[in-house]
Amino acid sequence: MSKILKITGLEKTYSSGNKQLTVLRDISFEVEKGQTFSIVGPSGSGKTTLLGLCAGLDAPSAGSVVLCGQDLKTLNEDQRAQLRNEEVGFIFQNFQLLPTLTALENVSVPLELQGAKDAIQKSKNLLEKVGLADRVHHYPSQLSGGEQQRVALARAFANAPSILFADEPTGNLDAETGEKVIQLLLDLNKENGTTLVIITHDLELANRTQQILKLKGGKIVTNQPTAAF
Repeated sequence: MSKILKITGLEKTYSSGNKQLTVLRDISFEVEKGQTFSIVGPSGSGKTTLLGLCAGLDAPSAGSVVLCGQDLKTLNEDQRAQLRNEEVGFIFQNFQLLPTLTALENVSVPLELQGAKDAIQKSKNLLEKVGLADRVHHYPSQLSGGEQQRVALARAFANAPSILFADEPTGNLDAETGEKVIQLLLDLNKENGTTLVIITHDLELANRTQQILKLKGGKIVTNQPTAAF
């Protein structure tokens, strides 16, 4: 398998007054195309910061990120945004749906940004796949947390991303609803052949992926295959 994400010597430091706060130190790892990969660690370990750097949402203080064959430091902001639009999907803990748009409109946004002529029909098909065929015209405020996350799943897969980053995808859901969302995420991932990178506190979820990278204090503690693989 080819590498879809390659991180080398990554560091991230923030200035706080006269002090320098280093959040990530010497992070290096690779993710294979089609792999399911989890990043775990306690709060404050740098997980979400690392995800932002991997996706080109922020720039590292040192080191390199090669995403989908592109060295991000050679791209300007517009080029990074275009790469994300074409190759990357996101799922967030707090869903990040646009409140003034219906479920159907939320899912169709990435397709319309790509100029897809059949955006509405594709969006309907995706919402049907996640079990929301009867909720397409509902607004986020009219949906439960689990339903909102299923809309977010449909939106994430709308542009057929090469890699999908999920930041605590079940963090705001109860255990039963979270399990349904995770199974749906893994099923859609397998069906579409998408690479999946999950940030999570949930070790049970992490153990359902192929590889677990554990962070502590901004450093990699372990990076190894799960027992299931």
